[in-house]
Amino acid sequence: MAPGQHPPAGRTRRTVLRAGMGAAAAAALAACGASGSDGVGQDGRVTIEMWHGQTDTGLKALKGLVAAFTRAHPHIRVDLGGGVLADAMLQKVTAALASGTYPDLAYIFGSDLAGVARSPQVLDLTDTLRHGPTPWQSYWEPARAAVTVNGRLRASPALLDSLAVVCNRKLFSAAGVPLPEAGWTWDDFRRTARSLTDARTGVFGTGWPGVGDEDTVWRLWPMVWDLGGEVIAPDGRGIGFAKAGVRALETVAALAGDKSVYVDPKPGSEQMYQVFASGRMGMVVTGPWQLPDIRQARIDYEVVPLPSYSGRPLTISGPDTWTAFDNGGARARATRTFVSWLAQPGQDVRWDVEAGSLPLSRRSEEESAWRAKEAGTRGLDVFTKALQTARVRPVHPAYPEVSTALGQAVVSVLLGRSSPAEAMRACAADSRAALVIPR
Repeated sequence: MAPGQHPPAGRTRRTVLRAGMGAAAAAALAACGASGSDGVGQDGRVTIEMWHGQTDTGLKALKGLVAAFTRAHPHIRVDLGGGVLADAMLQKVTAALASGTYPDLAYIFGSDLAGVARSPQVLDLTDTLRHGPTPWQSYWEPARAAVTVNGRLRASPALLDSLAVVCNRKLFSAAGVPLPEAGWTWDDFRRTARSLTDARTGVFGTGWPGVGDEDTVWRLWPMVWDLGGEVIAPDGRGIGFAKAGVRALETVAALAGDKSVYVDPKPGSEQMYQVFASGRMGMVVTGPWQLPDIRQARIDYEVVPLPSYSGRPLTISGPDTWTAFDNGGARARATRTFVSWLAQPGQDVRWDVEAGSLPLSRRSEEESAWRAKEAGTRGLDVFTKALQTARVRPVHPAYPEVSTALGQAVVSVLLGRSSPAEAMRACAADSRAALVIPR
């Protein structure tokens, strides 16, 4: 994706979803000290520091929310500090925890949470969220799962999305191919991509990120889950997708063999999205963050659910989090108050509409402001509805290494360097080496 500013952090979806450096950072988190200031000023106001990771539209939306919070809670001041974009947040927070001077709140990618939550300075938000103004069960399941570590809520959901397929209606019409409908299969997807491809005019049926990062990987997980696989095996010592992964990679190999897939060689998927926006790609698997760019490019588009092998609806969500840290009683209480307020439907929908997330809860989805946004954006409702069947990657400290191993497997298949079976054997060996390391 080249989103400009549609994800809240103002970065590519590669950085929203990257596996991160959670495992590598874990050792630095083990011996973290306490931050020194209690944050209470002479006027009695408590100041909390928020490392937000936002730029442009996301930062503007957050500033507006903070101003509204301050009016309602004049005894709490939120300092939007940090000075680092979200894709560098893990490194900065890790260093801050090691030095003993860390923020009260930080924007942490969901894939990094398990590693960060090993620090004793990360606040447990279980009571804050489960007994907060927004009923915990009204949050979408992906939002709940993404912040749950060993049965406890170690962060608050910050961003929610899902994957679907955006189709170029003009290219479908020109190729005489009917638009897909819900319930279509990956075999249908392959045939459609092949029919849309035209080497003479430089038109590709679809695209796939080809650098081996999380953007490469997360498109494969719904295929694996649909085939009965899991990311990590029940015993925790190996992958749970050795068989399903081969089948999923066979689909990837078939697309590559048909020469119907544009393989983006650069991080961030910017080139893949540019090809789609230029009218030279028939289908792209993407999330709601990409719709503004597609609309700006004046592409006549249709959004349809992901295909599957079974015909059952299934997609993936890649939530990110607001992770809170313990800087003493006064600051911790103020941080809990702010987190709880931020997640309420009114504030959540303002963030969703202005910065680019899907609603965190069914309560938020019912807000009139979201209904108006959805009604005015073609296809946005498909992404929201997909949350009903969305799953998330496991919140596990070894996930980054598993993701890296699978990313290498996907790329080797896309480029014809390995067969699906060979690629999966290498992935399984690398993943097992990571999973057997004591954590």
